[in-house]
Amino acid sequence: MEIHLVGGAVRDALLGRAVGERDWVVTGATPDELLALGYRRVGKDFPVFLHPETGEEYALARTERKTAPGYHGFAIDAAPHVTLEDDLARRDLTVNAIAQAADGRLIDPFGGRRDLEARVLRHVSPAFAEDPVRILRLARFAARYAPLGFTVAPETQALMRAMVAAGEVDALQPERVWQELARALGEPVPGRFIEVLRDCGALARLLPELDRLWGVPQPPQHHPEIDTGVHVLLVLEQAVRLGADVPTRYAALLHDLGKGTTPPAEWPKHTAHEARGAALAREVSERLRAPKEFRELAVLVAELHTRAHRALELRTTTLLETLERLDALRRPERFARWLLACEADARGRTGLEARPYPQAAWLAQAREAAAAVPVQPLVERGLKGPEFGEALRLARLDALRAARKRRAAAADAAGEGSAATS
Repeated sequence: MEIHLVGGAVRDALLGRAVGERDWVVTGATPDELLALGYRRVGKDFPVFLHPETGEEYALARTERKTAPGYHGFAIDAAPHVTLEDDLARRDLTVNAIAQAADGRLIDPFGGRRDLEARVLRHVSPAFAEDPVRILRLARFAARYAPLGFTVAPETQALMRAMVAAGEVDALQPERVWQELARALGEPVPGRFIEVLRDCGALARLLPELDRLWGVPQPPQHHPEIDTGVHVLLVLEQAVRLGADVPTRYAALLHDLGKGTTPPAEWPKHTAHEARGAALAREVSERLRAPKEFRELAVLVAELHTRAHRALELRTTTLLETLERLDALRRPERFARWLLACEADARGRTGLEARPYPQAAWLAQAREAAAAVPVQPLVERGLKGPEFGEALRLARLDALRAARKRRAAAADAAGEGSAATS
């Protein structure tokens, strides 16, 4: 029995990056032998075991043979005769097909180290085409290593296009697509994930609502980048720069889906795209089976992002209605995410990335003012039901009007303008 360190731990160590989880491959052994040594089996479909002391994953070397469409149709051979090279050959990318022996020696039969140095993501063999999940994984790696200058090998790009044309990505389960999308959104350059999928045609099959934004124009006075697809990736880039978490990045990605359904005769205007976009954000999230917090935030950002941009101009009643629609008083964390996504939208425009966005500060102040209205006096007056609700609404409107006056006075004293973002 021999044991080698494999995969991401070897790859990241060679790149000088911090190594997280370590995975090991075992050759010349059987499941019974590992069980006798105290390992615990955890793999249902694959022979994967947990080390009795470290808890790290140890997998028997295996080969995989395609037996049916999709990514479940594989025959597995994990017998003791399977070699380390056999196991490395069934891996997706050359940079993931490097093993390290206990003495530090590298086993690299497919040139993974060379591709690391060249900053290239390249498939190991034509067997890459047998598993459509590999397209998503490669796109995610592209998003992770984009800051290091990694690109996709032309022959790998051609292979992925062929896979899409053959209908392989159509077999992907929504849960797996969501898993890879959510992980990719947490990477340093999540827009690269979208670009790789779009370049090979997979985006049109998996997220057609997003893919059709490319080629849709917007008014150049508000969107110098013009193209809606380009704008969405700029918004996602700004969300990352502003420190947005994954749910907020997801909402930023889907915020303008409604523009993809605007009749071309109405271009470059997109009247009522917010409501259409909210419905599409809900449909996409339900199809991908995204968690509730992701779905709710995406819908709210799509529906109300232009309200945020016009916050300095909104009537007080509309402002309160917006806060109520957001449930901002009871859910301040979600409100903060919504506000950040809206700011990313305002800044995700060519040449306008650094312009001020005073709407964010005002909306935060408005929320605080409305939330500070005391409820107890209304209770003491014996108000109940609709009467209580109306009295509370009027009190909050008064609080918002007072906050607006304070803001205007402060702006006048500082000599600030109040131009809104279109």
